[in-house]
Amino acid sequence: MAETVEELTVTYEDGGIETVKELDKKVLTKGAWATIVYRYQDWNRAKEEYSADKYTIRRYQKRDGEYKPKSKFNISSEKQAREIIAALQEWID
Repeated sequence: MAETVEELTVTYEDGGIETVKELDKKVLTKGAWATIVYRYQDWNRAKEEYSADKYTIRRYQKRDGEYKPKSKFNISSEKQAREIIAALQEWID
C-alpha cells in the first residue's frame, strides 16, 4: 500500500492489461485520513475498449505509515455526477 497520498491510485492491471485506467485524481484532504476523487475508465474485454469516464470517491486511513482503503462511493454515471454537483451548488450558494 502507499506511504503518501500521491502514490494512491485506482489503476489496476490484470494479466498484462490495464483493466482500470486512472485518468485524473483530485486530493480533497490529506493527513491521517485522505479523501480523493478519481476519474477513470474500465476495460471492456468483450469490446476490447475502455468505458466512458467514471468517477469514484475514496477514503483512506493512514496506519503504521501506510494508507489503507476504508470506504468508497462510485458515481454511476455522468448524469449522477451532475446531479451531485447541482445539489452541492444549491446548498453552498
